[in-house]
Amino acid sequence: MTEDQEKMQDQVDQATQPQAAAGAEAAEQTQTASSLEEKLAAAEAKVSEMQDAFLRAKADTENIRRRAQEDVAKAHKFAIENFAEALVPVKDSLEMALKLDTPSVDSLKEGVEMTLKQLSAAFDRNRLLEINPVPGEKLDPMKHQAISMVPADQEANTIVSVLQKGYMIADRLLRPALVTVAQ
Repeated sequence: MTEDQEKMQDQVDQATQPQAAAGAEAAEQTQTASSLEEKLAAAEAKVSEMQDAFLRAKADTENIRRRAQEDVAKAHKFAIENFAEALVPVKDSLEMALKLDTPSVDSLKEGVEMTLKQLSAAFDRNRLLEINPVPGEKLDPMKHQAISMVPADQEANTIVSVLQKGYMIADRLLRPALVTVAQ
């Protein structure tokens, strides 16, 4: 090759080098762009999946909350059901006693005693406990209500007599026992 030809070849090589570099650079950009698009599509799919899971969890939570509210409402509405079932036979016994045409005093007394047993059994089954303190017992302001103080031959602040029994439901005071207390 001649010197002129070599110069021309160098010029051609120099002219084609930027084009080749630009082509390689464009191919690389196209490849990274498609890689980024794939990553974006994968991220969007994952976001969509997570959003769906979130909405399902939120709906489940709302359903559980609604069911719990319904259960509480039913519990309040029917809380007395067991006690009412236990009292129905007591009412029946009292009505039967009133239907008798010529009751004797003994039969009335016997009927009242049986009815009282039924009522006491209903109280026991439903944890309605009687508070009936004995004379001489120390006054407990959480269970007893002192109506008056009387002089007595016993220690101060002890119960002298019970005017009315008290009642507790489980561990909660329903009505305190009314008592007189020694001075």
